[in-house]
Amino acid sequence: QVQLVESGGGLVQAGGSLRLSCAASGRTFSSYAMGWFRQAPGKEREFVAGITWSGGRTDYSDSVKGRFTISRDNAKNTVYLQMNSLKPEDTAVYYCAAERQRTPVVLTTTHDYDYWGQGTQVTVSS
Repeated sequence: QVQLVESGGGLVQAGGSLRLSCAASGRTFSSYAMGWFRQAPGKEREFVAGITWSGGRTDYSDSVKGRFTISRDNAKNTVYLQMNSLKPEDTAVYYCAAERQRTPVVLTTTHDYDYWGQGTQVTVSS
């Protein structure tokens, strides 16, 4: 089982940057696929970025491609989301998710993941 704790959210002006972190418990972090999702008020939770257990493959939603970068440090049991050129429409609660890597693909839907963090708020002002 994995427990996830996100940090790094906050208030930033449009065009600014933030880096989210997700710290995972457990000794088998390196065997988990990881993902970032977000949920804005009144909207469904949506995929933002994902990464395979080794970091060898990543994927992004079209809305963040070229602006956000997902990475992981298996020695620190941590996955990151670097967010640049932030826009007001990026405002949401951001969630980290984990699932045991069974096939070497990036997991991109909420149904793919069993483990979730509590979320961290990101607010981008115009």
